[in-house]
Amino acid sequence: MFDIQEELKKLPGRPGVYLMHDKNDTIIYVGKAVNLKNRVRQYFRASHDEGIRKDQMVRQIDHFEYIITDSELEALVLECNLIKEHRPKYNILLKDDKTYPYIKVTLGETYPRVLFSRQMKKDKSQYFGPYTSAGAVKDTIELIRKLYQLRTCNRQLPRDTGKDRPCLNYHIHQCKAPCQGYISPEDYQARIKKALDFLNGNYDPVLSELGAKMQAASDEMNFEKAMEYRDLINSVRQLSEKQKVTNSDGEDKDIIALAKDDRDAVVQVFFVRDGRLIGREHFYVTINVNDTTKQILNSFLKQFYAGTPFVPKEVMLQTQIEEEKVIAEWLSEKRGQKVYIRVPKKGMKEKLVDLAQKNARLVLNQDKERLKREEGRTIGAMKEIAKLLRLPGIERVEAYDISNTNGFESVGSMIVYEKGKPCRSDYRKFKLRTVTGPDDYASMHEVLTRRFVHGMEERRQRSEKKLDLSYGSFTKFPDLIMMDGGRGQVNIALQVLQELNLDIPVCGMVKDDFHRTRGLYFQNMEMPIDRDSEGFKLITRIQDEAHRFAIEYHRSLRSKEQVHSVLDDIPGIGPARRKALMRYFQSIEEIRNATVEQLCEPDSMNEKAAQAVYEYFREQHA
Repeated sequence: MFDIQEELKKLPGRPGVYLMHDKNDTIIYVGKAVNLKNRVRQYFRASHDEGIRKDQMVRQIDHFEYIITDSELEALVLECNLIKEHRPKYNILLKDDKTYPYIKVTLGETYPRVLFSRQMKKDKSQYFGPYTSAGAVKDTIELIRKLYQLRTCNRQLPRDTGKDRPCLNYHIHQCKAPCQGYISPEDYQARIKKALDFLNGNYDPVLSELGAKMQAASDEMNFEKAMEYRDLINSVRQLSEKQKVTNSDGEDKDIIALAKDDRDAVVQVFFVRDGRLIGREHFYVTINVNDTTKQILNSFLKQFYAGTPFVPKEVMLQTQIEEEKVIAEWLSEKRGQKVYIRVPKKGMKEKLVDLAQKNARLVLNQDKERLKREEGRTIGAMKEIAKLLRLPGIERVEAYDISNTNGFESVGSMIVYEKGKPCRSDYRKFKLRTVTGPDDYASMHEVLTRRFVHGMEERRQRSEKKLDLSYGSFTKFPDLIMMDGGRGQVNIALQVLQELNLDIPVCGMVKDDFHRTRGLYFQNMEMPIDRDSEGFKLITRIQDEAHRFAIEYHRSLRSKEQVHSVLDDIPGIGPARRKALMRYFQSIEEIRNATVEQLCEPDSMNEKAAQAVYEYFREQHA
């Protein structure tokens, strides 16, 4: 038994990280402290006010643990890693977990390549970025390959020189074929040097060179070639225009500002590299009404820079943060040189921070409108259905359907909607075990019985182990069951629930003569519903989704059975030989008409297996 008051007495007065657990042993909060004894004790003092959200968290604490460190900096790094790993409920959490693209030049190779990369590793390559647009990175790489005719293959050169024919890029003049030895390492390295200059923003030499080539091609009446050079010039100019210069110091900066309301915040980050604004990105953060701008920025910096390999020389913020000194020390350690956290008060830098804040506010306002509309389609629609059925509330809905072709390969589907949105991880498929023939009622009885018996058993096991019953698709029971059909299907569901002593509302989704959703059948009566309402639209989506999911599963089983019946019944023909035959002959008809010699040709086939296939089809024909 964990005695919190006794454990508080044992806390050391050292730096470290503390983890708060609830009764299910779930980590609900991670924090760091300069002095663990003083910080953790504060949570359990009646006079201490941590805000409403933290007070709710404290009431849920069942036990805690801690990890001591040698310094506050080590504690900060550990805190960042633990928050990223466990994503505790009561921490301010960065919702986005993005990796930004880089341009990688593999300088460690004799014939370097220019590649797209999501990671910056400590190797012999040179990296440019990070960039915010993967599309822009790919366009830039494509342009560089066209300009300097660099290789794209992953051959080991010069070891593999001459082993294979040159690829298509050589024939369309986008590679000088170092794989064939058509260009020396020295000439290739000269092209790489130009590519590096280009990536560093030096566009003038390539524009001058392309302009001269375009003029020469035009003078020689080679207008097709001249147009190619013209298109390349336009591409380079477009790229140079995107690289908007924000200042002349040529340094790397991240400009960070946020906008917030009572429950959400948007943090806007401007990325400045070599003095150029290369892009921007916004991030959503879950917050509490009492969280201040300082606290949110403090948490954001730790989570954001814990997840990105690149740290700029300067981070500019809209306000001072609580742990500025230790975060600056941590970032400096990550970068390998001094990093400055600053709050500009005047000039262009202040204007850039103000611009970032205005962008964050714009995104927040736009998303509030979008979320309001989305809420009407989802949670609002659920409330409409609950009101129509006179239910206190609906959060989780399960819908069921049966699919078969004259009783062949009967299957059942269970789909789940939570808060008006599909919860696809909880979808389940059922292959009928006890029912033969086209008996939808018996099939549905089996599906529902298996679903809830399984769920009740899982609940019993988890309850014995004192685990959370809301975990898993079967342990969570629905607030409403929706059957694809009317009275008959509803009665089958009610019968199953009665047999299992469960009390869950059941309604049927009724269709008209044109197979369109018409209304709901509930408590022995059909209830019409406004066709223009969000509730009606949600019912239609649920019914269509249940039908689609069952049909797709049935179709896949039918397809497998058809393949099995033709090839898998032949002695000596297993999955490997079946695949080899289908790859080689393309169709069953070709296999049927093939000779024994032809049947021996695919990989893994031998004369005995080929003879078995040949005789099987001859016997079928006879």
